[in-house]
Amino acid sequence: MNPRAAQDRPLPRGTETAAPDLFARCHAFTRVKEAKAAGLYPYFVPISNSEGTEVTVDGHQMIMLGSNNYLGLTHDPRVLEAAEAAARQYGSGCTGSRFLNGNLDLHEKLEVDLARLVGKEAALVFSTGFQVNLGVISSVVGKGDSVIIDKLDHASIIDGTQLSQGAVYRFRHNDIGDLEKSLQKARSHPGGILVVVDGVFSMEGDLADLPEIVPLAKRYGARLMVDEAHSIGVMGATGGGTHEHFGVTQSVDLLMGTFSKSFASIGGFAAGDEYVISFVKHHSRSLIFSASLPPYAVATVSKCVEILRQEPERRDRLWANAHRLRDGLVSMGFDVGTCCTPIIPIIVGNTLRTFRFWKCLFEGGVFTNPVIAPAVPENSSRIRTSLMATHTAAQIDRALEIIQVAGKTAGVIG
Repeated sequence: MNPRAAQDRPLPRGTETAAPDLFARCHAFTRVKEAKAAGLYPYFVPISNSEGTEVTVDGHQMIMLGSNNYLGLTHDPRVLEAAEAAARQYGSGCTGSRFLNGNLDLHEKLEVDLARLVGKEAALVFSTGFQVNLGVISSVVGKGDSVIIDKLDHASIIDGTQLSQGAVYRFRHNDIGDLEKSLQKARSHPGGILVVVDGVFSMEGDLADLPEIVPLAKRYGARLMVDEAHSIGVMGATGGGTHEHFGVTQSVDLLMGTFSKSFASIGGFAAGDEYVISFVKHHSRSLIFSASLPPYAVATVSKCVEILRQEPERRDRLWANAHRLRDGLVSMGFDVGTCCTPIIPIIVGNTLRTFRFWKCLFEGGVFTNPVIAPAVPENSSRIRTSLMATHTAAQIDRALEIIQVAGKTAGVIG
């Protein structure tokens, strides 16, 4: 008798063993109910109206210190007009992937402008920033290759490495010695090596140590990719990103950026040598099998890139606001870590105290983001704040008053 045929035969009726309930873990997940019952659930807050620096929640006006709208362009009349004109000319969506029927001249023009902005030969627009990291990493890193990432890299980078067929190594945040150990291990594999780091780390507000990472990667023959999601429009002489800030553009092999921060929209892009971008364009599953970025979103980004180029003073205002908030928090005794960007975390540590602090801020009229593990390391829960170029000095000073009272009430500062 064929043993395989015996295995494939159905069990006699009445002897089947039921599988464990797939939804058991869902039923056991009670943390959200408990947090809501305690009045400390801080997520999925419905905003009913937005003016950029201020939002309305349940009829109450709040100062927005939780947005990535760094250049304050989401409500700029020129941006809204460009989005409306594109929607009227091209319709509300492309109804297909760029690979087939969803490729517009708008996409290609934007790619030329983005490549010029970041100093690379070519760029490729994706429908979300998350898809950029998934698509680029999984297509360029193959079987036998290695990919090395900072332990605090964004979740999209982590997921991109898991979709690749390469060996994955993680080094301690900005620890160059630990990065070298990972590079040494990666050399035991027959293939190439890709190092991927955030330019600006979104929960810490600090920078990747590119002046040290670049020569080390070169020494081991590794390629380097930098995620500029939170630095496009913010860092560098022209807003090109962290690579421009450190003057290492030509030594960075791949760049990615997103449109949901400085560029007031949604989507993302990859940039690099033309032959690499062409390879990604024809191998990235997240690009080929996703509907393309809608026309109004593309037009929004194009107009933001234009404004960035024409109004450098906008970035000056952003940095002035960031310094004003950071200096105020430090003077009050808050722990803001090693931040040096418009992302300013207020590190609390304990998760429950973080939620209580958030609630005090929320009730006081300041909208912020509480961040807990696994988004940050255990026992380093924090309130993430971020600035816009369009915040006024009066708004920042008022927010600081509320933060000080909330910090004392929640026991974050004495």
